[in-house]
Order: sequence, then C-alpha cells, then structure tokens
Amino acid sequence: MNRLGTKADTLKLLYGKLKYATVLPQYTFTAGEWKSAFEKVKNEFLALDWNQKVIVRSSSLAEDTSENSQAGKYESIADISGEEEFVQAVEKVIASYDDDNAANQILVQPMLSQVLICGVAFTLDPNTMGNYYVINYDEDGSTSAITSGQGAKNKLYYRFKANIQRRETEKAQPESMNRLCLALKELEEFFGQNNLDVEFAFASDNELYILQVRPLCIRKETADLSRQKQELERIKNKIACAQTRKPFLCGEKTVYSVMTDWNPAEMIGIRPKPLALSLYQEIITDSVWAYQRDNYGYRNLRSFPLMVDFAGLPYIDVRVSFNSFIPAELEETLSEKLVNYYIDRLVENPGKHDKAEFDIVFSCYTLDLPERIQILKGYDFSEEEISQIIDALRNVTNHIIDHKNGLWRKDYEKIEELGRRYSEITESSLSKTEKIYWLLEDCKRYGTLPFAGLARAAFIAVQILKSLESCGIITKNDYEAFMSGINTVSSNMNQDFKELSKSAFLKKYGHLRPGTYDITSLRYDEAPELYFEWKETADTTEKKQEEFRLSLQQLNLLKEKLVRNGLTNDILELMDFVETVIEGREYGKFVFTRNLSEAIRLIGEIGEEEGISREECAFLNIHAIYELYASSKDIRTVFYHSIRQGEENYRMTESMTLPPVILGAEDV
Repeated sequence: MNRLGTKADTLKLLYGKLKYATVLPQYTFTAGEWKSAFEKVKNEFLALDWNQKVIVRSSSLAEDTSENSQAGKYESIADISGEEEFVQAVEKVIASYDDDNAANQILVQPMLSQVLICGVAFTLDPNTMGNYYVINYDEDGSTSAITSGQGAKNKLYYRFKANIQRRETEKAQPESMNRLCLALKELEEFFGQNNLDVEFAFASDNELYILQVRPLCIRKETADLSRQKQELERIKNKIACAQTRKPFLCGEKTVYSVMTDWNPAEMIGIRPKPLALSLYQEIITDSVWAYQRDNYGYRNLRSFPLMVDFAGLPYIDVRVSFNSFIPAELEETLSEKLVNYYIDRLVENPGKHDKAEFDIVFSCYTLDLPERIQILKGYDFSEEEISQIIDALRNVTNHIIDHKNGLWRKDYEKIEELGRRYSEITESSLSKTEKIYWLLEDCKRYGTLPFAGLARAAFIAVQILKSLESCGIITKNDYEAFMSGINTVSSNMNQDFKELSKSAFLKKYGHLRPGTYDITSLRYDEAPELYFEWKETADTTEKKQEEFRLSLQQLNLLKEKLVRNGLTNDILELMDFVETVIEGREYGKFVFTRNLSEAIRLIGEIGEEEGISREECAFLNIHAIYELYASSKDIRTVFYHSIRQGEENYRMTESMTLPPVILGAEDV
C-alpha cells in the first residue's frame, strides 16, 4: 500500500502511475538545501527543460497530515520565470513557513496554461460521511478559483461511489466528471483509503491533471456503502415507478422538489429528525393541505400525500402539487394538458422549483393574467383553451375573495375557535398523551386547515396587489406603503417587546420557537435570555410609515379594470380582503403553532419522566402518540421502540445526498 506524504512526495509517488490522469513533473528541494547549496539549487532550476513559466509551491512537513490539512496556509507563487523571480518566490514560500525545519520542501512545477476547469474533489462527503465523490469546481480558468474562494462560476457535483464503473463514459453525465471520478477511484485504490482531498485541473489539451492529494480529515465513521447503495436503489425504483400515469391524477410524469409548494426545506430542513418530519406530515402534508385546496375550488386531491420522504429526506411530489392548482371546473383533457405544460416548464428550468407558482403555474386570476397567460400559445394551446383556463381561474378567484361568502371568513373564525379550545384541553384532567393527541387533532381541524386557506387567500391577495403595480394602477412605493401598513405578528411582537413587561410578553409569545417542529429548539419562554436582550427602559419611539392612499384617478382606473376583468368591483371590499387575509395568514400560524408547541413540550415532559432526553425524543415518530392514545401499551416501551427505529433510520438519512430537484430516477 502506498502512503501519503508531503505534497511533493505524494505527487512524486504518483508521477507516471495513473491511467486516468496526469501528474506534472517536478523539481523539489528543501529549505535547508536552499540555505546551504543556494547556487546548486538555482542552477538546477535554470537547467530545467520545461521551457515555460513555473509555479513555486509550498510543501511543508506540517501540511497535509491526517490530523490537519492546513490547506492554503503557506504561500504558492504562480507565473514565475527567470532567475530573479524564482529566487524571490522561493524566499516568500520559505518565509511563510511557521517553523525553521530545514526539511520543509519547496515544490517547483510547470505552470498549467489554458485551464478550462479546476477545483477540489473529496472522495467522501465530509459533511455527511456519505459515500460520494463531492466535486467543487470552477470554469473561469483559474487554478486557484476554488481554493481561494474567489471563483465566479462555482459548481457542485455529487456522484455516488458505487455508480463509478471502469469505463470512460457514463450516460447523461458530463464527460469531464466521469473521467475525474474514475481518477478519484484510482487514487483511492492506489493509497488504500477512501478519505482523500484532491486538487485537479482540466487543461485545453483535454488532459486531467492531479495537482495535489492529501488526506481528508474526518472525525466520524463512514456510512455503510452496501446499505447506502440498497437505500438509493429503493429510492431510484420508487421514482422510476412514479414516471407513469396515475389514476385520478393529471400528468404523464412527476418531478420532486425540496422547496415547491409547502417548502419542506425551509419549514423543517433538508434532513429533519423523525419527530419534526412526522409532525409536518401529520398536521399538513398528508391530507390537510388537499382538503383546503378542494374546499377553495381546486381539484380534489384528498388521499394524495403532498410530501414523500426518500430515506428521511422530504420532497414535494410536484405533479400532485400542480394538480392541486387546477380549478375543479376545468375539464379533464385540458387539465391534463395544463399539468403536463407545468411539469415540462419546470424540467426545462429546474432552478424555478422554489418559485414555480410565481413563474410557471397559473393558480389564480390577476389583472395582468390575460397578458401573462398568452405564453401558452407557444405551447399548442388554442385561443378557446386559453379562454377556458382564464374563465376557470376567474371563477375560482371570485369564489375565494367574495367579501360576504368567501371561505376565508370562516377560516378566520376557525382560527379563533382554536384559541378558545386550547385552554379547554390544556387545563383538563386528560393524561399527557391524550392532551398531545387532542392538541394535534385540534391543530389540524381548527389550525392548519384554516391557516392553509388563509395562506392561499393571502397568496392571491398579494398577486392581485402586484398586478395593480404591473398594470400601472399603483406604484412600487404604493405597494410597499400598503404592505408596511399591515399589522403582522412580527410587527406586533416588536411593539409588544417595547411596551409589555417581560412576563406579559412571554405569556403572549413564549410558545414560539425558532425551529417550529424541532423539539430540541427551545421555546422563547424556556430560554428567554437566549433570544432577547431585556432592558430597563425600552425605546417606544415609532418609525413614521408612509400612509397608503389611492387617488381619485387610481380609484377610477382600478374600478374600470375590475369591471373589465370580471372581478368584484367594490374596491373597499377588495382592499379589505387583501389586508385581512395577509394579516390572517400570520395570525393563523401564530395561533396554530401554540397547539403544536405545547404538544412538543408535553412530549419532552413524558420523555423526561421516562428517563428519555429531549435529544432522544427528536427521533420519535408522532404515530407513537396515536398508538398510545388508542391502546393500553406501556409508554416507555412504545417510546423506546419508536426512538430506536428513528435513530437507526436517521443514521442513513444523515449520510444521504440527493439533488434539490429530482427530474428522474437517474438523478439519484
């Protein structure tokens, strides 16, 4: 087995030995030799027949060890030519060493010209210990773009190790990355270790150059390769099976995304613990989300979970999401065509997955919709089909924004009811598991369901408001003045922090926690000093806000636009709707999270009583509580079984990496 040494020794060992990459020739000497045999070293350098510029590189004995790489700590001087520049460069490199060890080396190599791609590759994911080649590269031609952090075109590429075959090309993968992965595999075999940190470059001669190999410092155990491969195969098969038509669902295929629709990446994170994941599924994405869309006049997607998890990584099933934005009245053939259009546009522009409803989907009627929707003409939609879509969107929007009968009014009332029922549950004689059960059941029925409705109405409200700006009825300043005048939980909280006593403030806001679904994230009332800096005298001065007011001309123009577009023509009712639902969305979340937060707190209390830490409870699946509610099983036994299973599964979750948008099985 070959052993890694200094930068210079390692490259010398590799010189001429690699099949898939090249190592540049070198001239190496020590700091001691530079001092004792200066003329000899200088003359040997001048006698080199490379006939091009060189790079003078550090190769300290303290560099690139298994304990500490110290990458980039010492000087390397590029584009050196001639005796004078060489001497100056060597002096600078030696001066950068922080010890006087005469055995420290100076490495001289030809300077690569016309570099096309350069970067750093790890033969193990240092963040997750997953069995991936992780390649951070840049295409701006600088060999130091990545290591210096200055690259303007940085890209990140992952490849699972078990997929690397002894062949020159891999279908659907960049040829350069295929060659690099083969070279990385070769280096692992050469040194007999899987934790390498490799600097590389592709030059204009189409050659891959290895510029440095050092140990990758790791502190944890590497994930089991065979189990990881097994898990990825299951995910791949699941996604492959999904790329077909499904009963009661429009669309020929699907896409998975971490940020579309209910945005799990933001709400619970990329790798949530089992409790957070199962809570999010239970109170929102399993069924509540679909009930809300159906209630508001969109397609009935009940019984279709919105979110799936791939080895614990949460993804939105985008086909299901896009179906849920189709008005229920739209006939099936046109609905199918529209969903396929949405999916195809996302496949073309996967970077829009976090703003698909803004940039791809038509989910509501706005004053600029008739112009925006004309894009469909370029995708084989007829005038009649576009007209049908416009009419359906107008009808569903009018149904939602109706001032007297709109469901948003009932949803606001349900949120208020949740607040009233909270005390009844928490102050009852129910056991803790029963309280958790009813807090979550109430949270779904009177919390997340109406919240989802208010959030949908608020989205439409904001889109209508923005369309007033795009149509020239209001200015950007008008829009900002209107939005800043809305009383949100955040603005009220800031004001209350200035005006209320500490105890009163925490009574009102204490249930909030930065990680809404995370039991290890302390509530405000559990660690107030961690989140707030309490002062004796609070500053109560208010910043003057610009008042939103429509001119007579704007009012007339708006009324005319509303009538022409077939929306409600009562401007006061419309603006009241916009303001109320935006405020309602924030208020709804504030209220339903109290139920959720109290349920999480009680889980922690049960865990403490059973000798189980809060950190361990994070691996619990919420279904354990439902199991306890409907049985006489022992709490400790049920908790431990669920937690141990969760811990086992999460070890795999931690090691997994998947792209933020999965377009097909091969992306796995």
